[in-house]
Formats: sequence, structure tokens, C-alpha cells
Amino acid sequence: MSPFWEKIKHISIIRKIIYMIVGVVTYPGIAIVNRIRISGTENFSKLPRKNVLFVSNHQTYFADVITFLHIFCAVKWRKKNKLGVPYYLLNPFSNVYYVAAEETMRASFVSKLFTVAGAITVKRTWNKNAVTEAQKGLDVSDTRKITNALKNNWVITFPQGTTKPFAPGRKGTALIIKMAKPVVIPVVINGFWRAFDKKGLKFKKKGTILTVKFKEPMKIDYEAPAEEILAQVMEAIEQNRERQFRNPKQEQSNL
Repeated sequence: MSPFWEKIKHISIIRKIIYMIVGVVTYPGIAIVNRIRISGTENFSKLPRKNVLFVSNHQTYFADVITFLHIFCAVKWRKKNKLGVPYYLLNPFSNVYYVAAEETMRASFVSKLFTVAGAITVKRTWNKNAVTEAQKGLDVSDTRKITNALKNNWVITFPQGTTKPFAPGRKGTALIIKMAKPVVIPVVINGFWRAFDKKGLKFKKKGTILTVKFKEPMKIDYEAPAEEILAQVMEAIEQNRERQFRNPKQEQSNL
């Protein structure tokens, strides 16, 4: 993305306008065509306004993030565990960024628009065509972008970096946690892969229940090895590979 777009991305009023437009367009798909069930937002009032990292499993490129933004905006207007009438879009919550793959956010005009809305674009540090996916860290400059964003904002990240369920987590998430020492909120989502296509912009099945569960802040030893922190995070977002065998009824495919 050009320096111009990078600069305006940090202007709050620009993000608010984009949130309003995207929010109006996407609200029916989340709350009318499909049905959203939210839990855990009653704990948001205890969170600081900065250095909060939301870690979540990932099911579509954009629908997950868009739903988070709707929820954050609704909570700002003192709604608890519901969206209701979207008048919250009149003054949306914009102190939030989300981590996304650079190549994904360059793909189309829509993705570039979402980038201006607050994406922290990072380079892929793994070979997506590999048979097995190695757990690698982030590029140094990408790490700096995320830690800088945390200084004054909330940040959403998807440790797996892919919509594939039970994929291994990326070590970079743990390194960010060790460096920035944020409040870490695990989030577990479901239903998005069934309701939307992979990008999360087209319907695949209407009438789907979309669930978003915000858990209590994690108790983390920031001095622990990155591998240990990553394992703790993956367990908290219910994506530890052992869960595939502990709970055979849990959905294991986004196809």
C-alpha cells in the first residue's frame, strides 16, 4: 500500500466513515439473513482502552473481522451481547486494528478499502503450498507495526493465519505477547464458514447461527518460552490439535 493510504489509515474519522458504510452494508447478513449469538462482552468494561490483544480462530477472510467491529461498536453504545438496531454505526468504535496477510489485502478494491479501515498488513513467513506448515515468527518490521498499534489501541489477530481449522498457530503471536505484554482476550467463533464463502463476502447458506464467544483475559507468564505461550493461546481459542480427538463432534472442516 502506498504511503498516502498508510497515512490516512490512521485518521480516526476516515475509519469511522468506512465503518459506517461497511456496517450498513453488512449488518443484514450478520443479524437478519443469519443470526448472531454473542457472549462475554459484559467483561469489556473492565478492559483498558489500549494494549488489548484479541486472539481468535479464523473462518473467513473478512466476515469474522467485520462482525468483531460490529460488536465493538455496539458495546461502545452500552449494548451487551447483542447488536440490536445498528444506530451504533452513527459513531462507531475506531480504536481497533486487525492483523491481515499483505497479499490478501492487495487482492481487490474491497480488500484495499478494508485495509484503510484499520488492517495491519504482515508478510507471510511460511510456504502456504508446503505439506506441513512450520510455526515461524513475524518479520521484524511487521512486529513493530503490531506493537506500535497496541500502544494506543485494541488489536485483533488470528494466530493460525489461515481459515483452516486446527492449523498450527504462528509463533509470531506469542512473540508479540512477550514483547508488548498486552491483556489477551481469547475469542472462539463458529458458523461463519457455513454461512459465507471463504472471503466472507457472499452467502453460502442463509439462516445460519453465528456464534462469537469472548472469554475472560488470559493469565499469562510473559517470561515463559514463546512455544509455551503459543500452546496456551491455541488451547484458549479451542484450536489445539488434540481437540480434534478429544471432541469428535467438533466441526473440523470449513469446506
